[in-house]
Amino acid sequence: IQSANKLNVEISLDASDNLAKRSRFTPRTANYLLRRARDIAQMNKKTLDEEVVSETLELLGIDEQGLTKLDINLLDTIHNKFNNGPVGVGTLATSLSEESATIEEFHEPYLIQLGFIERTSRGRLLTNKGIEYIKNN
Repeated sequence: IQSANKLNVEISLDASDNLAKRSRFTPRTANYLLRRARDIAQMNKKTLDEEVVSETLELLGIDEQGLTKLDINLLDTIHNKFNNGPVGVGTLATSLSEESATIEEFHEPYLIQLGFIERTSRGRLLTNKGIEYIKNN
Protein backbone atom coordinates (compact mmCIF):
# COMPACT_ATOMS: atom_id res chain seq x y z
CA ILE A 1 0.00 0.00 0.00
CA GLN A 2 2.93 2.32 0.72
CA SER A 3 4.27 1.78 -2.81
CA ALA A 4 0.82 2.40 -4.26
CA ASN A 5 0.71 5.72 -2.41
CA LYS A 6 4.08 6.69 -3.92
CA LEU A 7 2.67 5.92 -7.37
CA ASN A 8 -0.52 7.92 -6.60
CA VAL A 9 -2.62 4.81 -7.11
CA GLU A 10 -5.42 3.53 -4.93
CA ILE A 11 -5.39 -0.21 -4.35
CA SER A 12 -7.79 -2.35 -2.37
CA LEU A 13 -6.50 -4.30 0.62
CA ASP A 14 -7.40 -7.63 -1.02
CA ALA A 15 -5.55 -6.67 -4.20
CA SER A 16 -2.54 -5.56 -2.17
CA ASP A 17 -2.51 -8.83 -0.21
CA ASN A 18 -2.73 -10.82 -3.44
CA LEU A 19 0.20 -8.90 -4.93
CA ALA A 20 2.29 -9.46 -1.81
CA LYS A 21 1.59 -13.19 -1.71
CA ARG A 22 2.21 -13.79 -5.38
CA SER A 23 5.38 -11.67 -5.39
CA ARG A 24 6.92 -14.17 -2.95
CA PHE A 25 6.81 -11.36 -0.36
CA THR A 26 9.79 -9.77 -2.12
CA PRO A 27 9.50 -5.96 -2.18
CA ARG A 28 11.22 -5.48 -5.54
CA THR A 29 8.98 -8.06 -7.19
CA ALA A 30 5.89 -6.63 -5.49
CA ASN A 31 6.73 -3.15 -6.80
CA TYR A 32 7.23 -4.53 -10.31
CA LEU A 33 3.87 -6.32 -10.20
CA LEU A 34 2.18 -3.24 -8.76
CA ARG A 35 3.44 -1.10 -11.65
CA ARG A 36 2.25 -3.67 -14.20
CA ALA A 37 -1.17 -3.88 -12.52
CA ARG A 38 -1.39 -0.09 -12.50
CA ASP A 39 -0.60 -0.05 -16.22
CA ILE A 40 -3.35 -2.59 -16.95
CA ALA A 41 -5.83 -0.64 -14.83
CA GLN A 42 -5.00 2.63 -16.60
CA MET A 43 -5.17 1.04 -20.06
CA ASN A 44 -8.61 -0.38 -19.34
CA LYS A 45 -9.77 2.68 -17.35
CA LYS A 46 -10.46 0.54 -14.28
CA THR A 47 -9.65 0.85 -10.61
CA LEU A 48 -6.78 -1.20 -9.20
CA ASP A 49 -8.79 -3.96 -7.57
CA GLU A 50 -8.56 -7.72 -7.12
CA GLU A 51 -9.88 -8.39 -10.63
CA VAL A 52 -7.22 -6.20 -12.30
CA VAL A 53 -4.45 -7.71 -10.17
CA SER A 54 -5.56 -11.25 -11.05
CA GLU A 55 -5.75 -10.35 -14.74
CA THR A 56 -2.26 -8.83 -14.62
CA LEU A 57 -0.73 -11.81 -12.87
CA GLU A 58 -2.39 -14.18 -15.32
CA LEU A 59 -0.98 -12.18 -18.24
CA LEU A 60 2.47 -12.36 -16.64
CA GLY A 61 2.15 -16.13 -16.13
CA ILE A 62 2.23 -16.07 -12.32
CA ASP A 63 -0.07 -18.58 -10.63
CA GLU A 64 -1.86 -18.48 -7.26
CA GLN A 65 1.24 -19.80 -5.47
CA GLY A 66 3.44 -17.12 -7.02
CA LEU A 67 5.10 -19.63 -9.35
CA THR A 68 6.29 -18.59 -12.79
CA LYS A 69 6.27 -20.76 -15.89
CA LEU A 70 9.93 -21.61 -15.27
CA ASP A 71 9.18 -22.71 -11.68
CA ILE A 72 6.44 -25.00 -12.97
CA ASN A 73 8.68 -26.25 -15.78
CA LEU A 74 11.39 -27.04 -13.21
CA LEU A 75 8.94 -29.09 -11.10
CA ASP A 76 7.57 -30.78 -14.21
CA THR A 77 11.08 -31.65 -15.42
CA ILE A 78 12.03 -33.26 -12.10
CA HIS A 79 8.74 -35.18 -12.15
CA ASN A 80 8.65 -36.35 -15.75
CA LYS A 81 12.26 -36.50 -16.94
CA PHE A 82 13.90 -37.61 -13.71
CA ASN A 83 11.14 -39.64 -12.02
CA ASN A 84 10.87 -37.18 -9.09
CA GLY A 85 14.64 -37.11 -8.55
CA PRO A 86 17.21 -37.01 -7.28
CA VAL A 87 18.71 -34.87 -10.01
CA GLY A 88 21.78 -32.65 -9.80
CA VAL A 89 21.38 -28.93 -10.33
CA GLY A 90 23.76 -28.99 -13.30
CA THR A 91 21.75 -31.66 -15.06
CA LEU A 92 18.52 -29.87 -14.22
CA ALA A 93 19.90 -26.56 -15.51
CA THR A 94 21.02 -28.17 -18.75
CA SER A 95 17.65 -29.80 -19.34
CA LEU A 96 15.91 -26.44 -18.78
CA SER A 97 18.50 -24.41 -20.76
CA GLU A 98 18.97 -22.27 -17.67
CA GLU A 99 21.96 -21.24 -15.56
CA SER A 100 22.62 -23.33 -12.45
CA ALA A 101 23.04 -20.16 -10.41
CA THR A 102 19.60 -18.89 -11.45
CA ILE A 103 17.99 -22.12 -10.32
CA GLU A 104 19.92 -22.20 -7.03
CA GLU A 105 19.53 -18.52 -6.14
CA PHE A 106 16.10 -17.61 -7.44
CA HIS A 107 13.83 -20.59 -8.09
CA GLU A 108 14.99 -23.23 -5.65
CA PRO A 109 14.68 -21.27 -2.37
CA TYR A 110 11.00 -20.48 -2.97
CA LEU A 111 10.19 -24.02 -4.09
CA ILE A 112 11.89 -25.35 -0.94
CA GLN A 113 10.00 -22.81 1.19
CA LEU A 114 6.71 -24.03 -0.32
CA GLY A 115 7.76 -27.61 0.39
CA PHE A 116 7.70 -28.65 -3.28
CA ILE A 117 11.34 -29.79 -3.54
CA GLU A 118 14.12 -30.95 -1.23
CA ARG A 119 17.81 -30.37 -1.74
CA THR A 120 19.82 -33.43 -0.79
CA SER A 121 23.46 -34.43 -1.21
CA ARG A 122 22.38 -36.61 -4.16
CA GLY A 123 20.38 -33.86 -5.88
CA ARG A 124 16.94 -32.28 -5.99
CA LEU A 125 13.91 -34.35 -5.07
CA LEU A 126 10.26 -33.58 -5.67
CA THR A 127 8.25 -33.88 -2.44
CA ASN A 128 4.78 -35.37 -2.20
CA LYS A 129 3.44 -31.82 -2.07
CA GLY A 130 5.35 -30.98 -5.26
CA ILE A 131 4.04 -34.10 -6.98
CA GLU A 132 0.46 -33.17 -6.03
CA TYR A 133 0.98 -29.66 -7.35
CA ILE A 134 2.27 -30.93 -10.72
CA LYS A 135 -0.58 -33.44 -11.03
CA ASN A 136 -3.19 -30.75 -10.36
CA ASN A 137 -1.76 -28.10 -12.71
